[in-house]
Amino acid sequence: MRPGQLPLIAVSPDGSTSPGTPEVPLDFPREWFEFFDPADPEHLISIDLTWLLSRWSCVFGTPACQGIVAGRPDDGCCTHGAYLTDDDDRARLTAGVAMLTPDDWQFYKKGSGDDPLGPHGYLEESDLDDEPALKTRVHKGACIFANRPGFPAGQGCALHAVALRRGIEPLTVKPDVCWQLPVRREENWVTRPDGTQILKTTVTEYDRRGWGEGGHDLQWYCTGSPDAHVGAAPVFESYAPELTEMLGAPAYEELAKACRRRTQLGIVAVHPATAAATERRTTDIKYEQL
Repeated sequence: MRPGQLPLIAVSPDGSTSPGTPEVPLDFPREWFEFFDPADPEHLISIDLTWLLSRWSCVFGTPACQGIVAGRPDDGCCTHGAYLTDDDDRARLTAGVAMLTPDDWQFYKKGSGDDPLGPHGYLEESDLDDEPALKTRVHKGACIFANRPGFPAGQGCALHAVALRRGIEPLTVKPDVCWQLPVRREENWVTRPDGTQILKTTVTEYDRRGWGEGGHDLQWYCTGSPDAHVGAAPVFESYAPELTEMLGAPAYEELAKACRRRTQLGIVAVHPATAAATERRTTDIKYEQL
């Protein structure tokens, strides 16, 4: 989370934050809007308004976050480490690691060796979809960059924290999968009836299905949980830097205009997790006023 992006945790009348609210079903009505990239007339962008206008917010480090693995709520979604997508992703991570000091990173001595893939490195070889892949190393049950509760610099991703302290966007130092989640971007070439092709980019929610079959086995997942739909701003605003990086500045401006217009008109297909969280807050406020 960025400074000023702290979630508005729903507080029950007894003072608790009511973690554990059941997740909403995966299938529900969504609103979509399509537009062409102002910077590229052959690039069609389709955006999920239901997701981008939801009030999802990262609740890592709060009682609302239950973690994706049973018994490890403090890990959030960092238990398994992060797969790297390409050479650019690895280079970005390498630059981020170079910024870290022992004061920033709890496991600095365990992961800052000369060889990132060595016994004291921060990467490990794995496989993804039956293909060789690199991922951040798992150390003591979670990603090696995850500072545990009690560390003087604070709990959470060491890379994310050092970026905030230096006044730069976390997306400039974190692996792609870490800074993009839980926004899902898909790109496909589409052939039109006249035989011409355009690139179509879809921006939507990275829900449980995004993880494949294993996604259904996660202990808890934030995008469908009302406990995480407590943000002070809609996703299209709170994730403006990430969406800009994914789509480019001109396309993001068009996206933001469409979202603002839809807000003024009143969205038809509200994300059910946002609706549930809003209803709960309203009920709690009414209760407190009695």
